[in-house]
Amino acid sequence: MKRITLLLAGIFILSSLSFAQGKMADRPSPPATAEGMIGEAEITIKYSSPRAKDRTIYGELVPYGKIWRAGANEATTIAFSKDVMVEGKALAAGEYALFVIPEDNGVWTVIFNKETKQWGAYKYDQSKDALRVKAKTSETDYTENMTYMVDEDGMIHLDWADTRMSISVAP
Repeated sequence: MKRITLLLAGIFILSSLSFAQGKMADRPSPPATAEGMIGEAEITIKYSSPRAKDRTIYGELVPYGKIWRAGANEATTIAFSKDVMVEGKALAAGEYALFVIPEDNGVWTVIFNKETKQWGAYKYDQSKDALRVKAKTSETDYTENMTYMVDEDGMIHLDWADTRMSISVAP
């Protein structure tokens, strides 16, 4: 009887996990992952990828001067397997929530926060910041789905609509 109960519990848990994964993929802003190497550091970015849908993104949907989760749904996370230099400043290996404060002058604040388990930026706590840096933006080809890329030449890019934010990373 005990074995049957454990077996049924196991089947229930596995089917629940499978159902939850399917539901996440059906979100309007589905989960996505960007991975790459810069030097010997493995970098993994997990985020939800919103669509532009003919909306004005920066300055309207994503207001200037306010903290943004740099994605949709849960806070975007970024993990470094080794210590790195981000925009010339040291950042220890580990996983961080990634937040951005967009500005209309094209120089954005990028925040690496130690609290990775949060929904959006609603409970963002500045006292848990590991690092803040400035990153420049540039115009790029139109990108409907917000996308992160790890460039082996030492750059992480965030592309959405006609804007690219680039962060330099060095081993």
